[in-house]
Amino acid sequence: MALTPDDVVTKQFQHVRFKDGFDPDEVDDFLDEIVIEWRKALEENVELKGKLAAYESGAAPEAAAPAPAVVEAPAPVAVAEVSEEPAASGSATATAGIIELAQRLHDEHVAEGEAKRKQLIVDAEAEVKRIRGEAEAKQREETSRLERERNSLEARITELRNFERDYRNQLRGYIEGQLRDLDEKSASTDSTPVSAIGL
Repeated sequence: MALTPDDVVTKQFQHVRFKDGFDPDEVDDFLDEIVIEWRKALEENVELKGKLAAYESGAAPEAAAPAPAVVEAPAPVAVAEVSEEPAASGSATATAGIIELAQRLHDEHVAEGEAKRKQLIVDAEAEVKRIRGEAEAKQREETSRLERERNSLEARITELRNFERDYRNQLRGYIEGQLRDLDEKSASTDSTPVSAIGL
C-alpha cells in the first residue's frame, strides 16, 4: 500500500502506559514505512527525469525506456547528473519536512500528555481534599456525639450517686429510728414489774 501525505498527517500512535509519549517501536516502524515509500518516490522521480531528459534530447520514447541506453549517451548523462542533485536536495528537504512534521506531532502529543497528567494531578488533589474534608467533618460529628453521650452518662452517674447517698441516709435514719424504738421498748419493759406483764 502506497503511503500518502494524508497517512502521515492522520497517523495515530498508541499511548504507552506509565511513560510519557508514544510507543517507540510503533513510531520507528512508521518512520521506516515513510523512508521506504519516500525512496520509491525518489527512484521513480529520477527515472522519470531520465526519461524526460532522453525525450528532450530527441531520442524516441521507445529508445528512452531502457535505462542503460540513456546512461551511455553523453548528453543525457550530464542532464541526469544535473537532475539528480536537485532530486537529492529535494529529497533532503522532503525528508526534513517529514521529520519536522513527525517532531511537531510528537511534541503536540507530549504536550497533550503533559496537560492531561497535570489535569489528573489537579483532579486527584481535589479528590483528596474532598475526602479529607468529609473525614474531618465526620470525625468532628462523631467526637461531638461521643462528647454529648459522655456528658449524658456523667450526669446519669451523678444522679445515681445522689440517689444512692439519699437512699443510704434514709435507710440509716429508718434503721436508727427502729433501733431507738426497740431500745425504748426494751427500757420500758425493764421498768415494768413482772406481775404487770401478766406472768
